[in-house]
Amino acid sequence: MENGKEQSGKEQNGKGQPDTPNKFQRKALQVPVAQEKALAYVQPGETEIISLKESDGRILAADVIAPHPYPAFRRSGMDGYAVRSEDTLACEEGETVWLKVVDHIPCGYVSSVPITEGTTSRIMTGAQVPDGADAVVMLEATESRSENGETYIGLKRAIEPGKNVTPRGFELQEGELILAKGREIGPGEISVLATFGVHEVEVYRRPVVGIFSTGTELLDIDEPLQPGKIRNSNTYMLAAQIREAGGTPVVMEAIPDDIELARSKVASALQEYDIVVTTGGVSVGDYDIMGELVASGGVDMLFNKVTMRPGSVTTAAVKDGKLLFALSGNPGACFVGFLLFVRPAIRKKLGMTQLHLAEWTAELGADYSKVNNFTRFVRGRLGVREGRLVATPAQLDESSVMVTIKDSECLIVIPPELKGASKGHPVTVLVLPGAWS
Repeated sequence: MENGKEQSGKEQNGKGQPDTPNKFQRKALQVPVAQEKALAYVQPGETEIISLKESDGRILAADVIAPHPYPAFRRSGMDGYAVRSEDTLACEEGETVWLKVVDHIPCGYVSSVPITEGTTSRIMTGAQVPDGADAVVMLEATESRSENGETYIGLKRAIEPGKNVTPRGFELQEGELILAKGREIGPGEISVLATFGVHEVEVYRRPVVGIFSTGTELLDIDEPLQPGKIRNSNTYMLAAQIREAGGTPVVMEAIPDDIELARSKVASALQEYDIVVTTGGVSVGDYDIMGELVASGGVDMLFNKVTMRPGSVTTAAVKDGKLLFALSGNPGACFVGFLLFVRPAIRKKLGMTQLHLAEWTAELGADYSKVNNFTRFVRGRLGVREGRLVATPAQLDESSVMVTIKDSECLIVIPPELKGASKGHPVTVLVLPGAWS
């Protein structure tokens, strides 16, 4: 079920009369302008030291520098024999060169026997190449014989210096950058950090984001359905979106349509949490308390209208350097508003550099006929057709529709100047988190 209400043209004030659309003195901002207004108040947060084994998904708060070269020694690239390449030059004249085996070198063992003229050592993949050797001949390219209790190998082909030997520092030299500040830690990052013995990392503390919905019509999700009521789904959707963005959600009890109670709850939340997100109550009806609260002071309003559909009534304010985002109660608009405004703020708080959704270009997979003066962010799916990326709009994309959120992989950007768009038209798509990554 969906939450709340979003203005569409004029709304009734509860007494059968339409409210003035500009009740809250709204001045619409372009999406990028509104994004920058909010992000200007966000700075990377506090940091903490955690163990590497707990770091998956966290964001590095400091550069990590290589404490030693990698590999730290000359490493054999395969099972075979460590040789001096100059000893194999006679093979170029058609001769078989025989070398005496003086040692066996498994991984983890460091040979104390240097390779000298006419000698070789058996070596395993990954083992340290002994002094004197400058190449490794693969096992399959040799033959062997025993003579007077000694083992010899025969070579029929010359080998060039450095063949099958990984030099010291081939991947990274001591003092080089391993991972840069602001990087998200995943399996690959954990692997390289563990390789260098980095068992603790400095990461940004996850910002704590308080969430609550507004509306007397809301039921909690474990309550039975009642006439005229809807379940509070947006709060749980937002909590999941906050976790994906890297934050820690705190779900608070829904607030009925009581502006003084809302004012008290918002003030308390802004003191306690890093960011506060509300859903519902931002239109222009008599009971749209968040729109009234932001407009009436106590917080500094940044914007209360954006040239976007859905979610044009998306609102942002700041108090003591902390952001309050008041999103539409309609689930489609709430979903989009979070992605465009709240998610970038969380990511900036985490010290990340890629704040916004990835932008790709695709062909429109079906006609889109809706026309509006504002840019539309249309839920859609991505596919490949004859080698071309195709974005197909959801059949149900109204602001109040929630069922297509689960099937969405992108937001298709339809600017007003297109006046709709026909199938095959190139469009910008914003790729949703987890889709096609």
